[in-house]
Amino acid sequence: MRRRWTVGLAGLVATLALAACGSSPAGVDGDLSDDWRPMSEPKPFVPDAGVCHPTAVESGYLAAYAPVDCAATHMTETVHVGEFTQAGGKPPEAGEKTYQAAFGACEAKARGYLGGDWRTARLALGLVLPAPEAWQGGSRWYRCDVAETRSLDDSSMASREGSLKGALAKASPLHYGCFTPKISDEVVKEMAAVDCKKAHRSEFVGIYDAPNKPYKTFIDDGEAIHKACLETVADYAELPKDNNLAFRTGTIYYYPTAAEWDMGNRGVKCFSWDSGRTYTRSIKGGGTALLPVN
Repeated sequence: MRRRWTVGLAGLVATLALAACGSSPAGVDGDLSDDWRPMSEPKPFVPDAGVCHPTAVESGYLAAYAPVDCAATHMTETVHVGEFTQAGGKPPEAGEKTYQAAFGACEAKARGYLGGDWRTARLALGLVLPAPEAWQGGSRWYRCDVAETRSLDDSSMASREGSLKGALAKASPLHYGCFTPKISDEVVKEMAAVDCKKAHRSEFVGIYDAPNKPYKTFIDDGEAIHKACLETVADYAELPKDNNLAFRTGTIYYYPTAAEWDMGNRGVKCFSWDSGRTYTRSIKGGGTALLPVN
């Protein structure tokens, strides 16, 4: 059947060709080529913002693009879609300035979308880029995805229902609060979250934005990180930044991993720490009355 159809089609084409050689009916000029509208250039695929996804990805393959309603179970949510204006022949990689600039734009957009700084809560922010084949085809978008994480010590993504839009604009269980540190040999092994009305020794006080420097130089200068976090505690608790500050409180801090640093994350999570006292309230605004010199 396939062979007979091919022959029949060839005969039909021949008949059309012969008819075109004769005189044309009224209103027909005999030239088929000028009656077709020019085809527009195909536009590369661009994902949508404000949608959710069942799994987390690093490369946005079109075949795997299947957004779901944010009310359904999902893992990530797209808070923004941007565009690279200057890029090379392949997608930028973490550690490159173009990648870090896009991540910085994602941080700003995520703050507006969430209603607060994602780094102050159990959230992760990631950059999704076009697949290499799509990049070669002209795709230059980047996707900013956020996800809920399981805990301060477990950064794996958790499945959830409901959009994160505006989630940090109000009190939320996502926000970091008070903790009971589990310490062994002067090393913090775990930060167990606890209600601030219950006895605790540590509290999240804010983010220290570290300067842009080589990662090893940054982590090797623990004294500079401690000092910056100590001043962050002072701002949070409304303490004077004088020589007595180090005798009122200590610090615990979580700095970005090397991979996060390469992405462009410079945020150090700062926590107060008191080895001699416990608290049953937040130290926010407590001043010297709540945190006297030890």
